[in-house]
Amino acid sequence: MVVRFAEKNAPGGSSRILGPGGARVHAPAAALANGALAHAFEMDNLTWPSSGVHPGATLLAPALAVGQERGIGGRELIAAVIAGAEVMIRIGRATQHRNESRGFHAPGTTGPFGGAVACGRLLGLDAEGMRNALGVAGSLACGLMEFARAGNGAMVKRLHLGRAAESGVLAASLAAEGFCAPASVLEGEFGFLRVFCGEFDRAQLTHGLGEAYATRSITLKRFPCHITAHTSVQAILDMRAEHGYAAADVESIHIAGNDKMAGVNNIPSPADIMMAQYSIPFCVALAHLRDPHNPRSFDETAVHDPQIKALAQRVKITVADKRPTPLAADVSVTLRDGRILTRAVTGFKGTPERPLTQREMREKFLLLTRHCAADDMGEMCDRLEALEHEVDLDWIGVRAQ
Repeated sequence: MVVRFAEKNAPGGSSRILGPGGARVHAPAAALANGALAHAFEMDNLTWPSSGVHPGATLLAPALAVGQERGIGGRELIAAVIAGAEVMIRIGRATQHRNESRGFHAPGTTGPFGGAVACGRLLGLDAEGMRNALGVAGSLACGLMEFARAGNGAMVKRLHLGRAAESGVLAASLAAEGFCAPASVLEGEFGFLRVFCGEFDRAQLTHGLGEAYATRSITLKRFPCHITAHTSVQAILDMRAEHGYAAADVESIHIAGNDKMAGVNNIPSPADIMMAQYSIPFCVALAHLRDPHNPRSFDETAVHDPQIKALAQRVKITVADKRPTPLAADVSVTLRDGRILTRAVTGFKGTPERPLTQREMREKFLLLTRHCAADDMGEMCDRLEALEHEVDLDWIGVRAQ
């Protein structure tokens, strides 16, 4: 639906909507579509520990759109994305995630800032222009968490990141024309941090800037589900591999984790697949019956699978007294024969401490693009891995030539 909107309202541009047969549209529309698509199946990246940012959807989507529009190469794209990440992640850290606790979807509020910086660099903005781009971005921040409370409408969660990506292009483009905005957009009395967060840590805005690279905290998801489910799903996979039990053997499951796990993501009966990917009980149940690495396991049949539905109802989540990492989970599985299996998981493959190998990255890329020609996707993967040597970006989003 978002793609059709972009194609209808912004045809004739030089930026591509990613995917087979993706149309060329103007940069803001491409950013909108690609940002939403990047977040569509809960597979885009974030940071570890979480700072409420999703760099792939809100940085790469707008920067790629502007890069394709301007005929810019891979090295410049990488530099722009890193510049945006260094700013956006620090803003996310300064929020202390209080924007989300107040009911805002964090990536929709932090994303415009990162996108504005990335696009601003590609557009050659000077210091004043970049301040104006950030000032505009602050007034474009949006995204409400009501979908998590309502139990339906999780489709809008994807739009938040598309709008953030689009806003990055808009903010930088207006600033390039001399459009003015408040320089105190972040820390001012009615600025982003006070309005969206109330309490915040201003020092994080510049902490380690130019010395410690926040970009290194970017984490790649292992499973197509919300990040709060990753440690619990990993615990289930570990225990099933060790003990060989089946879903039918499970009496109950108990998970001790953080406040968000026990509250926002504790959804035993999700209404659709998008809400199901946000539900820890559903994802843990699915991990007993399907391969959680494969996004094709998360389809509409999974939502209505009686075994998955029944097992999700037997998952209880509480808040742990102590957690060695923000997403750590202590998982206990009580079997019908009386045995209690336990596993504590503090992290997973894909975090900065346990990065994916080049081979694992390639395997993930080819899994996600399995619907396309294997030879084409293998060549595209090779070119993406050497992106800094590419003189243009027009080939990204179409089959390799």
